Amino acid sequence: MSDPLLSLISTGLKLWVRSRCDSVGSLELSLQGSSLGLLRGHLQGARLEAREVRFQGLPLQHAVLSSGPIQVDLQLLQPGRMLALQHPFRLEGDVTITGRDLNDALLDEPWRWLGDWLSEQLMGLTPLGGLLIDNDVLELQSPVAAQKDPARRRFRLKAAQNTVMIQPLTEEQGATLLPMDPEIHILEASLQGGQLTLQGEARVNL
Repeated sequence: MSDPLLSLISTGLKLWVRSRCDSVGSLELSLQGSSLGLLRGHLQGARLEAREVRFQGLPLQHAVLSSGPIQVDLQLLQPGRMLALQHPFRLEGDVTITGRDLNDALLDEPWRWLGDWLSEQLMGLTPLGGLLIDNDVLELQSPVAAQKDPARRRFRLKAAQNTVMIQPLTEEQGATLLPMDPEIHILEASLQGGQLTLQGEARVNL
């Protein structure tokens, strides 16, 4: 990125992204805009690709995100300082999490509540004992008193009503909708190769 102003903005955005994450492995960022637009505090958008990211306790293997227009305050921007953003903006893209990482996250804080909620809603049992992804099927396990082997149930999932719908392989019970932040809209959800991939859009509040 040869434009000095774009380079400065890119550095500030990277610092801002890292400040919002628990940890980040690799991070690539490209910006869309012009020096004239930036001098007016306007960035047309940004594209981010990151790997091995932990965001609010969720370990994401891969994330590709694109933003809408971003308003920045250049008066507050200095080398090595986080970018000052003036208004909320929109993001769209997809994230991937492995079955193993999802299992670990749902068995520990701060997402243990969600794992136990899933186990209770989908199996009528708590706590969640484990989770695995087998091709396009999600399997939940829960320990059962006085039994050596845990109870197991298998499900498929898809995007519905701006969240993830989890549907049992059998028709013994109805589908369950995953609790979702109202600022996040899930558009596609799929299981493949031991991974969960979600595609969606979100409003980022500062």
